[in-house]
Amino acid sequence: MTANLTRALILVDVQNDFCEGGSLAVPGGAEVARRISEYVLGHAQEYAAIVATADWHADPGAHFAEHPDYVNSWPAHCRIGTDGALFHPAAEPAFEQVQAVFRKGRHEAAYSGFEGFTTEGDARVALADWLRDRAIEQVDIVGIATDHCVRATALDATDEGFETTVMLDLTAGVARATTEAALDAMRAAEIDLVGEPVLP
Repeated sequence: MTANLTRALILVDVQNDFCEGGSLAVPGGAEVARRISEYVLGHAQEYAAIVATADWHADPGAHFAEHPDYVNSWPAHCRIGTDGALFHPAAEPAFEQVQAVFRKGRHEAAYSGFEGFTTEGDARVALADWLRDRAIEQVDIVGIATDHCVRATALDATDEGFETTVMLDLTAGVARATTEAALDAMRAAEIDLVGEPVLP
């Protein structure tokens, strides 16, 4: 199948700390990383662009807490320079196809990939601008976690004017209640939801 020259795939935060064994492990995260690689290997040619987002924290303030509430505060995760911030090994085949990585949250929570930047030469380029520069009109979103960074990225994609699809079988959620609320929010925003999410 030839590429749809207006469609991009966004891989959200497929990082070690969000998979089993990480400091903020999401149940099923490693399996989702494996599935994403399998999908990309079979479908990369259908996309004009494939990009990734990554949490990249230095000092995000109240986003980190010694006693987190798992709503607005979390255990320390994806610190710059740590193994936890690296992409999960099961996702490595997918990342061979990634054209740019948008890192987010150095000094803030930054759930949405649209808060992230990549570097091109001496310039920092935001995700929405990068996609528009390549005439992207539609995005498919996969990754971790359904109820937080996937949700925020999808809602921002819609707000930025992109036709947005979330491939739920290539996502994993932190908790059932928040995942169900995220699905409701995405449906209300007229985001196309395909498949069934990995639920804890």
